[in-house]
Amino acid sequence: MIDPINKGIYIKDGIKVLDNEEKTQIDKKEARKKTLAYQILSDHNTAEGQSDLRLKFDALVSHDITYVGIIQTARASGLDYFPVPYALTNCHNSLCAVGGTINEDDHMFGLSAAKKYGGIYVPANLAVIHQYAREMMASCGGMILGSDSHTRYGALGTMGFGEGGPELVKQILNKTYDTKMPEVVAVYLEGEVRPGVGPQDVALAIIGEVFASGFVKSKVMEFVGPGIGNLSVDFRNGIDVMTTETTCLSSIWMTDKLVENYYNDHRRPESFKEIRPEGAAYYDGMIRVNLSEVEPMIALPFHPSNVYRISEFKANAKDIMREIEKDAREQFDNLQIEDSLTKKVDGNKVLVDQGIVAGCAGGSFENLDEMAAILDQGSIGSESFSLSVYPASQPIYLSLLHNGIAETLLKAGSVIKPAFCGPCFGAGDTPSNEAFSIRHTTRNFPNREGSNPGDGQISYVALMDSRSIAATALNKGALTGADELNYEKITSSKYRFDSSIYEKRVYEGYGSPKKSEELFFGPNIADWPEMIPLPEDLLLKVASVINDPVTTTDELIPSGETSSYRSNPYRLAEFTLSRKDPGYVSRSKEVHKVEKERLKILESNENEKLLELIRSVEPDIEAISDGDYRINPKTIGIGSVIYAVKPGDGSAREQAASCQKILGGWANICLDYATRRYRSNLINWGIVPFTVNEKIALLVNDSVFIPGLRSAILDGSEEVKGYLISNGKCKTLLLNLGFLTRGERNTLAAGSLINYYRNEKLRDA
Repeated sequence: MIDPINKGIYIKDGIKVLDNEEKTQIDKKEARKKTLAYQILSDHNTAEGQSDLRLKFDALVSHDITYVGIIQTARASGLDYFPVPYALTNCHNSLCAVGGTINEDDHMFGLSAAKKYGGIYVPANLAVIHQYAREMMASCGGMILGSDSHTRYGALGTMGFGEGGPELVKQILNKTYDTKMPEVVAVYLEGEVRPGVGPQDVALAIIGEVFASGFVKSKVMEFVGPGIGNLSVDFRNGIDVMTTETTCLSSIWMTDKLVENYYNDHRRPESFKEIRPEGAAYYDGMIRVNLSEVEPMIALPFHPSNVYRISEFKANAKDIMREIEKDAREQFDNLQIEDSLTKKVDGNKVLVDQGIVAGCAGGSFENLDEMAAILDQGSIGSESFSLSVYPASQPIYLSLLHNGIAETLLKAGSVIKPAFCGPCFGAGDTPSNEAFSIRHTTRNFPNREGSNPGDGQISYVALMDSRSIAATALNKGALTGADELNYEKITSSKYRFDSSIYEKRVYEGYGSPKKSEELFFGPNIADWPEMIPLPEDLLLKVASVINDPVTTTDELIPSGETSSYRSNPYRLAEFTLSRKDPGYVSRSKEVHKVEKERLKILESNENEKLLELIRSVEPDIEAISDGDYRINPKTIGIGSVIYAVKPGDGSAREQAASCQKILGGWANICLDYATRRYRSNLINWGIVPFTVNEKIALLVNDSVFIPGLRSAILDGSEEVKGYLISNGKCKTLLLNLGFLTRGERNTLAAGSLINYYRNEKLRDA
C-alpha cells in the first residue's frame, strides 16, 4: 500500500520511474533542478546561489489567534504597510464565548489593521483560513506563508509554508525567509481509490508509514505519478493539507486539466499554469502509494500517526484500546483512566459518541456530498451519538444548499454549522467526559477536543475520513468503515462557486493602505514587553524537565481554552505548560524576579550585591573555573530553561516560545526539535535552541551555566561548553547550537526579532 524508498530516485516527466540502466547517463546535480520544488524555490530566492535560500513569498495568511501578535511585533519593529497581499481570517476565535468582548475586539483590531496597512480582512464564519487561500489566493508556481501549521496548497500548484508569526513579520518588513535548499521526496501515486475511501484515508496511511522514522522531516513532499489524474482536486487538497502531520517542510503537486478547471470555476483562470517536473528529475527518496490498496483508516489517540486499518482495529479493538488507556495513564497520572475506552468495545462493535467533519481537511464540498449520499439511506438516530458538519466556507455552504446536499444532511440528523476551525483545536463541540469522538479534522493530540485534565476530564479523538464517519453515523454510532456499506458513489454533484459572497463582505485593502486609520485596541490587547539583549554569560535554572518521547506545542501552550488570551502576552503566559507541568510558571517567575532585580542592581554598579544575587540562584556558582576564566557578576544574565526530549510537534503557534520568553526563559535544551518551525520560533523570540548528543539527567532546579555564550553565537560557533550544577556537583556539558544563519545569530544576540529589527531601523535612520 505505502512503500517508502530511502534512496535517490529518478522520475521522468513526473510519470516514469527510471531503472538503473536508464539513469546512468543523467547528471545528478542537474537532475535535482528538474523538480517542481527546486523550480519554485529558485524563482522565489533572492540570494545569489541556490544552496542558502532567502525567500520572498507571494502572499501571507493569518487567523485571529495569530494576527494580533504578528501585527504588534511588526509595529514594534517598524511596520509601514503590507508589501504583499495579507489575508486576516477569523476562523479560530469566532465563538466569542470566553472573556466577554475580547475575541470580537481582536476582530476589530484586525479590520482596522487591514485598513491602516493595506490588508485583506475576512469576517468571522465566512471561510476557514486555508479554504479562503485555496479559493482566492493560490496560484500555480506561487508561494504562500501562513501563521498556521496546515498552510498547504500544493495540490493547487502553490508551495505553502506554515510557520510561527515572526517569520511573517520578516516578510511584512521586506525581509526574507532563510533556509537551506531542502531535500525533495517524491510521493508517487498510482492506481485508483476504491469506493468508500477518501482523502483522509490516503493521508493517514502515508502519515502512519513515515512519521516515526522522520522520513520526510523538513523536506518537501512532491506528488507525482499517474494516480494523480484519478483524483479530483478536492480529494488532492484533502491529502495535501495533512502532509503537515508528516513534519515535512512543504508540499507541491503536478497540475493538470482538473486544476485548470478549478481555477476557472473560481473565476481566476490567470492563476493556472501547468507545472510538472522537467524531464528526468532526481529525488532524495520516494514514497510509493498504490491508491487501489488503501482501505478506510483510523488514527487513534493521541497522534495522527497512530494509524490502523479500520478492519484491523475492529478485529483487535479491546487490546488496542487497552494500550491507549495505558498511554493516557502515563500522560495524565491524576486521572482515573481504567476502562474509559475498553468499555466502548461491545462484542464485535466499537461504540462512538460523536462525529465531527470540519475545517480545511474535512469541510470540502465533495466530502459533504459523499456523506449525504451515505446518510440518505437512513438517519443517525435519537440516542447519544451526534454528528456536526462545518462547511469550510460560505460558498461551499451555498453550493450544498443549491444541490440539496444540506437538506439531506439535515434530514439525516446532522447539524450544519458555519465555517469555523474550533473542533480542530478544542474550541467547539467538546464531547462529554470519557467520550470517544471520531473526526475528519487535522489532529487528535491530547485535549485537542477541549477536555481539561486538570479538572479531572478526559475524552478521546480518533481521525477518520468523512465517508467512514457518515457510515458510522448511519449505524447509530457503531464504528463502520465506508467500504462495509453497499456504496458505490464517487461524488457527481456540481459545485458552483459564487464569488459574490466574498465581494460583498471581504475588505480588500491590498495596495491601498490608509495610514491615518487608527488601530482598534480592546482592553485585552497588550504590547510586547521590553526585552534585553542576550548577556555574555547565562545562568539558567531548570524550570521543567519533560521526558516524553515527543512534546507537542499543545502541551507547551494549550490550545482551546487559551485562545481568547492570545493577544495578551502576560495573561497567556500563565497557561504555559499548564497541562504538562503546572509548576513551571511559578518556578520561572521566581527566577525572572531575580533577573529583574539583577538589572536594577546592574545600573547602580554594585558588584557585591550582584554576586550575592547570583549566589541566591546558584550557591555553587563560584566553584566553576576553567583555565583563566573567573566569574564576572556584571556579565551574567539569569533565566530559566526547559529540558525536553523532542519538543515542538504540531502547531506553528509562536506562543509556545513567546510565553517562555515572557516568563524569563532564555533557552531550550533537547535531543532534537520535532519541527523546524518550533526551533525558528525560539530563535525569533531570543530563546537559544540548544541540543545535546545524548539524554542527560537534568532535574528541576538544577543550574546550567554557559560562559561566553553571546560571543560564541556572534563568532559563528556551532557548539559551546556549559556547566551543569546539580546537588552541589559540577560537570561540563557540551551544548550544540547547530546551523544558524547570520540573521538568526544577530536575532539571538539582540534578545528577540523585535529588538534586532528595531535596532536595524535605528541604525539606518
